[in-house]
Amino acid sequence: MTSNTFKAGLIQMRTGVTPAANIDAASRLIAEAKAGGADYVQTPEMTNVMDVNRERLFTNIREEESDPSLAAFRELAKKHGIFVHVGSLAIKLLPDRAANRGFLIDPQGEVVARYDKIHMFDVDLGNGESYRESRTYRPGEIAITADMPWGRLGLTICYDLRFPALYRALAEAGSTMLAIPSAFTKQTGEAHWHVLMRARAIETGCFVLAAAQGGKHENGRETFGHSLIVDPWGRIIAEGGLEPGVIMAEIDPALVAEARSRVPSLDHGRRFEVPEPMAEPAHLHLVRDTE
Repeated sequence: MTSNTFKAGLIQMRTGVTPAANIDAASRLIAEAKAGGADYVQTPEMTNVMDVNRERLFTNIREEESDPSLAAFRELAKKHGIFVHVGSLAIKLLPDRAANRGFLIDPQGEVVARYDKIHMFDVDLGNGESYRESRTYRPGEIAITADMPWGRLGLTICYDLRFPALYRALAEAGSTMLAIPSAFTKQTGEAHWHVLMRARAIETGCFVLAAAQGGKHENGRETFGHSLIVDPWGRIIAEGGLEPGVIMAEIDPALVAEARSRVPSLDHGRRFEVPEPMAEPAHLHLVRDTE
């Protein structure tokens, strides 16, 4: 691995319910990123399809071996001679069960890493929005890293963002960059997106690369957009808006060592136990004066 700089391109999308149209849209934006000098391009979570209609979803998606979207992105990586990180695809595992799976593809078109989203977004947001990812997707169980010419990349997806222990583990395993491709809801994004992305960068001393879905989707869902590139000191160095497009930034891996030398928290972390509280802690006993 070298410390040479490289250019990262994030693809912001508004994925619909038809995989072929989504692949075409992503392909055009990947070509645009390549024309802008990108060495690594990341697409958002659910690049190939976003659909709440389960019957139609399972009709449209395929097993990994026969998935046309993955084949298309492998060809694009080879054609452009770049790393293409497909943030995630809906990949069929069973007739009624899928994986939310990310793929890192090298410039030869080979898949060098796969990651299945670990944390499932099962929540009622209180404004009528309700999500039950675990009904459709099987959660992953293994944290994944991959080596690239500029450092080690930790692969995660969207809701994983809220579980800092995962990112600590990835950093302790040598990651200098964290990928967080997402389809954050508008409501939670407005409240938490920026602060959580910056926090994960600061806590680990890593670059954060987060391609996002943005806008009102064909299935009625609204996503937050604002694709982000954050440096290891927590500074936002590139940000998208709401519309589909390409967000670019030059990445200097030397900034990782610089940030970690200034705040060496990865070296100072300790494992500890949290005991059960005492029934009646001694320091809470009251002593009354006698009359």
